[in-house]
Amino acid sequence: MTAVLPSLALALLCLLQAGAEVPVQPGFNIKKFAGMWHVSAAVSNCSVFLKMKDGMKSSIATISFTPEGDLAMKLLWPLLDRCQKFELLFQRGGQAGNYMAAQEKRDLRVMETDYSHYAIVHELQQSRQEPSATLQLLTREQDVSPQLLQKFEELIPTMGLTKDMLAVLPKSGECQ
Repeated sequence: MTAVLPSLALALLCLLQAGAEVPVQPGFNIKKFAGMWHVSAAVSNCSVFLKMKDGMKSSIATISFTPEGDLAMKLLWPLLDRCQKFELLFQRGGQAGNYMAAQEKRDLRVMETDYSHYAIVHELQQSRQEPSATLQLLTREQDVSPQLLQKFEELIPTMGLTKDMLAVLPKSGECQ
């Protein structure tokens, strides 16, 4: 199990990714965006994610903002025998809805959200190896409508990713 944790952490880092040409939600509102989200689907070209995607389950992300406008994310990720907790901090970028983690060379963008049902988040991680991109579908409820999933899937090729990289994460009653 201890051998799984480093690769899970790497997969999680790969999961959270966005690029310079990626749009940001116009008029992004941090107060409306804060709160609990379910990671319902993800697509990524990260090699660790691709190896693990078939065994992953939906996780919970709790998002808050610091007084300076930085994004704080707490993730509860279900593992085989327990829940793993991750805490991430992204500094506010040039505009609301764009956040960066300089030490990990990650750029996170909230591309689109209606605040009450879904959000589509894109992240780009620039590492020593090949850069990786991830697109995530966050939902306020664990159930995802077929229409919302279709909307998410239509974005995949526009981000340079393919549908075979997609993981629709099954609901999990764990890590509540």
